[in-house]
Amino acid sequence: MAEDDKQSYIDYDAFLDPDFSPTAFANSLVIATNNPSDHPIDLSTPLSRVLFDIQEIDTHIHNLTTKSAIPLLTHTRDQADAGERIVADVEAQVASLTEGYQRLQKEVIQRYEEADEVRIAVERLWETVRVGRSVARCLTLGRQLETQMAEVGESGGAAAQVKKGDHRAMVRASNTLLSIRKILAASGPDEEGEHLSKINLITYLQHSVLTPAETSLRNRAQQIIREFSMSSLAPASSAPATYTQSEETKSRTTSALLTLQILNPRLLLAALQAYLRTSLTASLASIARALGNLPTLDRTLLEVSARCQNIVALESLLDTIKPPQAASPEAGAKVENEAGNLLEPLLAALDTSSLPSFFWRSLAEGLAPRVGDLVGKGGVSARALRSQKERVRDSIRECVLRGSQGPGNINVRAGAWEREAAVMVGSVIGSLGR
Repeated sequence: MAEDDKQSYIDYDAFLDPDFSPTAFANSLVIATNNPSDHPIDLSTPLSRVLFDIQEIDTHIHNLTTKSAIPLLTHTRDQADAGERIVADVEAQVASLTEGYQRLQKEVIQRYEEADEVRIAVERLWETVRVGRSVARCLTLGRQLETQMAEVGESGGAAAQVKKGDHRAMVRASNTLLSIRKILAASGPDEEGEHLSKINLITYLQHSVLTPAETSLRNRAQQIIREFSMSSLAPASSAPATYTQSEETKSRTTSALLTLQILNPRLLLAALQAYLRTSLTASLASIARALGNLPTLDRTLLEVSARCQNIVALESLLDTIKPPQAASPEAGAKVENEAGNLLEPLLAALDTSSLPSFFWRSLAEGLAPRVGDLVGKGGVSARALRSQKERVRDSIRECVLRGSQGPGNINVRAGAWEREAAVMVGSVIGSLGR
């Protein structure tokens, strides 16, 4: 074969070169067989050269295969026999693996799939049981809430007739309502209230029981706080409250305060601030009218003292009530519940040390411009006010000291309210001049 390569005129190295270019080779043949000035160019000669070379290569291949046929066939047969032996061994291995996989599938995979189906079924059953228990608990609490609202007197039925108007039931109803709210609020994964929002019965419970009950409790408690009165300075048309009536008022108000604290401490704070604003507004308007009609001043100041006594009594009551352990899930409820009693958050919100002091100072602040307007207008009222300045001074001072003592003198502190009395007197007398 080496001799054949030497005898051949074909440059096999050029054809086997990785950089061989057919176009460059064809161009070299055309240039070698033609002159650049020839026109047209003769392509038959280079084409014949290429065809001759191909024929030569074909002849060379034929000679090589003819001489080496037996070795090639022998090599091919040996390769085929080796491949068959490898395939036979591989097939045996594959058959063994297939048999092992089938046994594994039967003994492990199928059993796992069956066990996984059972696991999924058990998980779904457990989830159903959890939801069922939560629904049952909500319904039980809802029924309990209806009974308690009947005891409060906010619904009909035999229970309402037996214990109509039981204010203590307000606190129990508020705690029950809060328990239901906590269940519904715990709606995270694996929590008690998960999926409850998708239950139609729970939605009905919220709309028909929880929301009306919360609204009723809130309105009832706010009404009790608005009507709070324990003053011993009764008007001439009514007798002072007895000890039993006073204790009942304190007990009823305590229930109202705890109810709002449980529902939402912010509701309680708003109700107390509204009570103070109402007392201030009424007192400011009545004193302003009385200063223009001095014969009514004593009665008006008595009413203002009575309002302040109610505020003193309310402060004393708030100071004795500790926040309930149950905390509303509303935002901000935790902060209010950290106080030692119900009075501290109110004093912090009003930025004052005591409610009577806040009452008198706020009243004096609003009264000064009213008196200035009255004096500025002149007339009989202004002249009468100036002529009886000393009497007005003494009456206002006595009003402050009398009102600040509270009902039954529960807030007696010698000289404790002289500063508030001076502020009130100054707000009126200061505008009268000397």
